[in-house]
Amino acid sequence: MSDLDRYTVELLDSLFKQQGTEKRPKPNELQEIADLFSLAVTREKTGSIVNLFRSLIGFRNRGISAAAFDITREQLVELAYKHQQIDEHMVSIGGRVGQALQIVVRADTRVEEYLARKDVEAPSGIELWDTILANQERIKKKLAMTDDDWNSFPGQIRHAINSVDELAGLIDLSPAAAEDIIRVTQNYRMRLTPYYTSLIMAGEVNDPIMLQSIPTGEMVDNAGIEIPPVAADHSPARLVDQFYPRVVTIKSTNMCAMYCTHCLRIAHIGKKDKMFSKEAYGEALDYIRSDKRIRDVLVTGGDAFVLPNSMLRWLLAELDSIDHVKLKRLGTRVPVTVPMRIDEELLNILEESNDRKPVRVVTQINTAREITPVSREAFKNISGRVCAVLNQAVLLRGINDSRVKMWKLCETIQEAYVRPYYIFNCSYRNPQFVHFRVPVERGRDIVESMYGNISGDAIPRYIATAGGKIPMHRSNVMGREGDELILRKPWSGEEVRYPDADRKEYERDDFSFARY
Repeated sequence: MSDLDRYTVELLDSLFKQQGTEKRPKPNELQEIADLFSLAVTREKTGSIVNLFRSLIGFRNRGISAAAFDITREQLVELAYKHQQIDEHMVSIGGRVGQALQIVVRADTRVEEYLARKDVEAPSGIELWDTILANQERIKKKLAMTDDDWNSFPGQIRHAINSVDELAGLIDLSPAAAEDIIRVTQNYRMRLTPYYTSLIMAGEVNDPIMLQSIPTGEMVDNAGIEIPPVAADHSPARLVDQFYPRVVTIKSTNMCAMYCTHCLRIAHIGKKDKMFSKEAYGEALDYIRSDKRIRDVLVTGGDAFVLPNSMLRWLLAELDSIDHVKLKRLGTRVPVTVPMRIDEELLNILEESNDRKPVRVVTQINTAREITPVSREAFKNISGRVCAVLNQAVLLRGINDSRVKMWKLCETIQEAYVRPYYIFNCSYRNPQFVHFRVPVERGRDIVESMYGNISGDAIPRYIATAGGKIPMHRSNVMGREGDELILRKPWSGEEVRYPDADRKEYERDDFSFARY
């Protein structure tokens, strides 16, 4: 017993512990354990030994000890040694059965509810693809679009839905909703591509695609004073925003393929599409050239991928020619609003620039519905040409403000070659969006619930924008006792002790090679 770890010793003690009047197994139970014991002895597999011990634990929990099956402690000790010798990492039977498998069972119960609900409450566009295809055929007929029109970026933009009358012919709209859209569109733009419209599911009252693309009366009825356009007080040069000393944004266009109802840059969009002059871009580039501290440039808009290929190629080449600019980012919703834009010429432009200096594509996907086989393929193709594809979701009421919806979103985009990066709290600057905002505590609960339950690199950072990006996570360090920290597991609330580093050891001068 001396080389068995404490987990195994504790397991054996529990299996042979007497608890008052000892119950006796039934004949079929005796035979069951006899068969498992025979397999554990004769087979050179850890699984056979694990099955025996798990069954014995089950009987122990019913008040029947291992001794009742005519098995001795010595025999189980032999099997414990055998298990440890077979296992490549010398994992003990006590560690595996008494600890690891119990942890797995407890963890499984945490995610069972999510697994049962995710495809019902938050189906992706991949799971709804048959319905979406039917929607597409209906929309094509209504708009008199050919297959070539549908599958091209110009065709999608040319047939984009801009009016209530067009929209009412494609989806169910109540008269009151139509009246409100007319009121709102007197001040704010509405545009849906036919493709994005096909993602709307009939009969769903607050369809997440409708909420993001079709304005409602709240946008003009919400009371409040609008804070000046985002970054108006952080724009040191034409087309440039700058919140940080080494990062700048070029607002390269006011155009988008689809105008979101929660757009942070709603004041920049205006009422008409505009192409900016090279003189305007030139002033932005001159500012970047003049400040050697600037390392990272985000090209956004509007939407960077709405720029013509020739303009995008020129702008990236100009940035690549600036020695102190080391990284470029391109902000776009195009892969989910009109994925037909991601053609070979655009992919080649991205790859050419990425070969010179890293390009990261930063997108915004707010619901798993936006990932379809087509958008997934677009992201897959982009990811093969740039160094990273990152998602910046916005926490929005009715769209992704539950654990099930946000977990499903993050897992779905990760499977679509996109890294979950940020979750932004919906802007406080615009009274138009009051109805979309979610309490910070709800956002914290959603994000922290992911830890231990979904892949670590599928968990985004929760951010509020207030003169820069402020992390909104609660601290999980609850205190200290002596040399140990008290940490809280955010997914279960369990508190655990964690030994901190020895400060004296940390502060020694003769560290590692320095001792020589």
